[in-house]
Amino acid sequence: MIARRAAPSAEAGDAGDAGDAGDAGDAGDAGGAGGAGDTGDTGDTGDTADGDAGPQVEAYVPSGGPLTQRLDSLRELVGLSRARLDRETLAEAGRVLDEAAARQRLSSRHTVVAIAGATGSGKSTLFNALAGAQISDTGLRRPTTASPIACSWTDGAAGLLDRLAIPGRLRRRPQQGGSEADAALQGLVLIDLPDHDSAASGHRDQVDRVLALVDAVIWVVDPEKYADAALHERYLRPLAGHAEVTFVVLNQIDRLPGDAADLVLDDLRRLLDEDGMALGEHGEPGATVTSLSALTGDGMPELREMLGRFVQERTAAARRLSADVDAAAAQLRTVYVADGRPGLGELSREEFTDRLAEAVGAAAAGQAAEREWRRNAGRACGTPWLRLWRWYESHRQLGGLDRMAQVLAPAPPEEEITARQRVEQAVRAVADDASAGLPGPWAQAVREAAVNGAKGLPEALDELAQNAIAAGRGRTAGGKGSGTGTAADAGTGSGQFKAAGRGVGPPLGGRATKPPRPAWWPAAVLVQATMTLLQIFGGLWLLGQIIGVLEPGLVTPALVMLAGVVGGPLVEWSCAAAARGPARRYGQEAERRLRDAAAGCGRARVLDPVSAELARYREVRERYVAVTEFSTTGR
Repeated sequence: MIARRAAPSAEAGDAGDAGDAGDAGDAGDAGGAGGAGDTGDTGDTGDTADGDAGPQVEAYVPSGGPLTQRLDSLRELVGLSRARLDRETLAEAGRVLDEAAARQRLSSRHTVVAIAGATGSGKSTLFNALAGAQISDTGLRRPTTASPIACSWTDGAAGLLDRLAIPGRLRRRPQQGGSEADAALQGLVLIDLPDHDSAASGHRDQVDRVLALVDAVIWVVDPEKYADAALHERYLRPLAGHAEVTFVVLNQIDRLPGDAADLVLDDLRRLLDEDGMALGEHGEPGATVTSLSALTGDGMPELREMLGRFVQERTAAARRLSADVDAAAAQLRTVYVADGRPGLGELSREEFTDRLAEAVGAAAAGQAAEREWRRNAGRACGTPWLRLWRWYESHRQLGGLDRMAQVLAPAPPEEEITARQRVEQAVRAVADDASAGLPGPWAQAVREAAVNGAKGLPEALDELAQNAIAAGRGRTAGGKGSGTGTAADAGTGSGQFKAAGRGVGPPLGGRATKPPRPAWWPAAVLVQATMTLLQIFGGLWLLGQIIGVLEPGLVTPALVMLAGVVGGPLVEWSCAAAARGPARRYGQEAERRLRDAAAGCGRARVLDPVSAELARYREVRERYVAVTEFSTTGR
C-alpha cells in the first residue's frame, strides 16, 4: 500500500537544469487563456531580472536510506529471479526500477502534482484557482482539457516536464500574489489532466501515463459523480497504497444546501475506506480529504495551506516511489512467499538414502559378505573331511558348472526394472518433499533439478554394483578353496542392479582384497591341524597294531585317534561360534559402504542440485523480505 517511512534523499550539491531554457519561446502560445498565466512563462528559461543564472536544481543523490536499500534489494531480486520467472511476472518491478532511476536523476526541490477528475468535476477551475490565473480552459464544452497543461511555481522543472512529455507550449507560470500561501507553494509543479472518463481513448491513455509518473495526485470529484464506479474501480482502489500522496477534493459544494456537503463528504470517506485507502485523520498518515468550491473560493485557503505543507516537506517523490515498490512487492508476493518452511529435512534425506540402498541391494550385499566371512572361517578352521564333503555337494548341485558363474550372474531383467522404478520413486519423493509449500515457479525448478539429476542415477548405481561384483569375484577367485556353499549362499534380493550385493565385501573399487582375519584365526588353524594329525597318527598306530607291525595295545592309539576325531569338529564349532561377531561386523561394514556409495551418488546427482535450488530460493526470499522490510502498508 503506502510507504510511510520514506525520507527524501540527501541534498548534496546543486546541478543546473539546462533543459529549462527552451521554454522562453513558448510564452503566450495557444493552450492557455493568456493573461497573468502566460506572462510568467518566460520565467521557465531560468533567467532572472538581472541576467544571472536562475535557481540551481538539486537532483536525487542516493543516501543509503530505506528507500535506496529497498530499491537495491528489488534490483537484486529481479536479477536473481530472471532465470526462474518469466519476463511478464517481473515487468512491473522492472518498470518501477526504471521510473525510480529516472525520477532520482531529476530535481528533488520540485513536487509534481497532477489534478485528475471526471468530466464536469471542475478540475480545470481548481487548477486555475490554485494558479491564480486563467491557464486551463473551462466551459461547457466536453472535454475541455485535451492535453496535460503544466504550471510551475519555480524554475528548474523542465527535466520533470520533459519526462511527462508536456511540450513547452503547454508550460505556464502562476500569478504570484506574494502571500505566505503562494510562498509555500514554491517548488510545486501542477498538472491539469484530461478527463479520465473522456470519450476519447487518447485522453484516458494520457491520464494513465501521467498518473504513473507524478509524485502526487489531487482527485477532484463533484456531488454527482463522487461514487462513480469507474473512478473507484479503475483508479482509487488500485492506488489505495498511494494514500499518502493522494488528495481527494469534493468540489462544487456551493451547489449543496445546508449540511448536505458534510453528509456527502462523510459518504465519500466511507467509499474511500471501502477502497482500502487510509485516510489521514487524527494525525495518522493517509489521504487528505477535503471539500471546497473552486468557483466561489470557499475552502480554497485550506487546500492551499495543506498543499503548501505537503510541497515544503519535499518527501512526495520518495513516498511515491516507496508506494510503487510496495505495489510491485505485493504483486510478486505469490511467487516469493511460501506457505510453510520449505526445505529438505534430515528425514527426507534418510528416506531417499534408504530407497537407493534398497534399489542397489545394500542389505543383500551385507548378508552375502557376512556369509562369505563365515565360509572363509569354515574353510580355514573346519575339518578336512567336512570340507571335502562340502566341495563335493557344491559341485554336484551345480551340475559341474562354475559356481561363480551362478553366484555372480546378472539379475533378471524384471529385477532391473524394479530397481529403476525404486530409484524413480525415491527421486519423486524427495522432489515432492523439497518443493512442498514453495511458490509455483520455485517448486517447478526444484522438481526439474531432481528429475534432471536422476537421468544418470540408475547408470551410476549400476556402475557401483559392477565394481562391487568385480571386487567380490576377485576375492572369491583369489582365495583358497572357493568350492564351498551354493549359489543361494551368496545372497540375493529382488530389485538389485545386476546382482549388486551378490558375493560382495566392503571394497567397491574392483580390487580383490581378502576379508580381514581375527587374531585367533592362526591359532585355531594350528589346533585344527593338530587334531587332524592326531587322527592320522592314531589311525596309523591302530593300523600298525592290527597288521602286526606294532605291539598290541589298542587303548592308547584309540584314545589319540578319538581325541583328534572329537577335537576337530569341536574346534570347528568353536570357530564358527567365534566367527559370528566378526562376520556380522564385516557384513555390516559391507552394507554400510555400499549404502554410503549409493547415498553419495544420489547426493551428488539429486540432493545437491535440489539443495542449490532451495538455496537460490532462500536468497531471493531474503531479498524480497528486504524489499518489504520497511513497508508499513501491511503488504
